[in-house]
Amino acid sequence: MSALPGRAWGRLRSLLPARADFTAMTRAPRRDLLAGLTVAIVALPLALGFGVSSGLGAEAGLATAVVAGALAALFGGSNLQVSGPTGAMTVVLVPIVAQYGPGGVLTVGLLAGLLLLALALLRAGRYMRYVPAPVVEGFTLGIACVIGLQQVPNALGADAPEGDTVLVAAWGAARQFVAAPDWTAAALALAVAAVMLLGARWRPAVPFSIVGVAAATAATQLLDLDATPIGDLPAGLPAPSLAFLDLSALGSLLAPAVAVAALAALESLLSATVADSMTTGQRHDPDRELFGQGVANLAAPLFGGVPATAAIARTAVNVRSGARSRLAALTHAAVLAVIVFAAAPLVSAIPLAALAGVLLATAIRMVEAGALRAMVRATRSDAVVLVLTATATLVLDLVLAVVIGLAVAGALALRAVAGQARMDRTDLPAGLLDAYDAEERAPLTEHVAAYRIDGPVFFAGAHRFLHDLSAVTGVHVVILRLSRVTTMDATGALALKDAVEELHRREITVLAGGIRPGQRPALASVGALDLLAGEYATTAEAVAGARAHLRRAGLLPAAPATASLGEEAAR
Repeated sequence: MSALPGRAWGRLRSLLPARADFTAMTRAPRRDLLAGLTVAIVALPLALGFGVSSGLGAEAGLATAVVAGALAALFGGSNLQVSGPTGAMTVVLVPIVAQYGPGGVLTVGLLAGLLLLALALLRAGRYMRYVPAPVVEGFTLGIACVIGLQQVPNALGADAPEGDTVLVAAWGAARQFVAAPDWTAAALALAVAAVMLLGARWRPAVPFSIVGVAAATAATQLLDLDATPIGDLPAGLPAPSLAFLDLSALGSLLAPAVAVAALAALESLLSATVADSMTTGQRHDPDRELFGQGVANLAAPLFGGVPATAAIARTAVNVRSGARSRLAALTHAAVLAVIVFAAAPLVSAIPLAALAGVLLATAIRMVEAGALRAMVRATRSDAVVLVLTATATLVLDLVLAVVIGLAVAGALALRAVAGQARMDRTDLPAGLLDAYDAEERAPLTEHVAAYRIDGPVFFAGAHRFLHDLSAVTGVHVVILRLSRVTTMDATGALALKDAVEELHRREITVLAGGIRPGQRPALASVGALDLLAGEYATTAEAVAGARAHLRRAGLLPAAPATASLGEEAAR
């Protein structure tokens, strides 16, 4: 017991920042500082937009980007990851705000942080590698659709009813627009989205999101357009506080917190994997990444911030801008903090429609048509999983959508694996029969049937082909050749036992050859080994054993004075 605290402390130390992390910040500081400045420019309108979309306001988005961005950069498991408010998290938060209010969202963030810390200590990060690509692509496509639909009310200058799904809210906003069009809001949103999408094709390195927002804000002020602005922002971060915490509501908020923690873990580890694939020599620590996101989500609510996660788009910008260490993400958070303190009046004048345009363009850019086409064309199963996950993301809960995608992908994978299993009746090897005279070869060929089983014998498909084995007729001995069975579980062993019992009822002797050591526990647990009349290491020995059984049954001439070793063993 005394060793347990030592192991726990050692585990915790492995999750904390190391000297190497700080040493890496000194290797290319100029590149990291420039990359961080670039990411901050890209992140500013996104942080404002996602804060507004979440229902807690632009100030909540900024607080999240500053606090969570800095702490996740310091404690996370990736040198290149950039964290803050994201569209996927916003999708989850909207119904929580509608049901529990702002205080409920902050409490959910706090609980999610604790859950992420627990996942890190339990080493749960490694399981991310088992999420199939169609689930990831379908999830991303569904999130992009939800983010786009969320922006319809602000883009059309309409009111979004609280508590409605994004589909209902978007439809209601469209009906309001048709009844009383707000052409100013629509024009601003479309203009900003067009600037971002077309500008990205022309000059990918230029942050056209900030260009579009600045131009829309300037046009609104100079032309005195009737556009709803963000509104007043506090000139700085609020003092940390737990005033929002309602202990009596913790029980009802636990389920939403689990959903938020699951989404934060999923999106952060996906983003870190993407960052690794974009660079050479960079590999993230999944457990440290969960720990860093846990610390970030514990702290962000204290400053009024929404739950955070790593942002794939901002991380990609960071990598493409030449970042080499955590200094870039820390710089991004510091620049946003300066903006909060120094430029709050300017930021407060940004029209909501302009931010809606930023997020509409972001949603469109999230969809990678090439990757989607590749997944759909790969196999029918991949296409089904992708479409189902995307649809569930759009109409159901995001975490539930991932669970559904994983379940369907797993079921289809099991079906494919089970389809590889087969059983074939094989002729007795001619080389073995040549060792016997013609008088013995004919009865062996007539009364002995050999069946070779290939592939996995498990719950997903064992009964499908083993049922055919129990229907064998016209022979006296069946040899089961099992050396090519790749795996066997209790269900497969039980199906094999049932087939052997049926053969016994029809007085057919069953022998087995090539049973692997890994198969014996399953066969022994259901009593299948006890039903076999003999076990042999090779097919030659099994044929010799069948010969001995036929002789005892009077279907072969009496044994000569000198018997083969295999036949003696069979006796």
